[in-house]
Amino acid sequence: MKAAIAERNTTSLVQRFLEPAEIASLATYLASPLSAATNGSALRADGGTLVHV
Repeated sequence: MKAAIAERNTTSLVQRFLEPAEIASLATYLASPLSAATNGSALRADGGTLVHV
């Protein structure tokens, strides 16, 4: 089922579902001092979106 969904999502840059470890890495970064200069109300972990070339 995952493969079928990923195949139909032609706007995703990574063309796959993100792994739980990739989400965990983002959460670890956000909780660390390295993210001190990161601003924004939302950070998306969706593999990127390509609408226009």
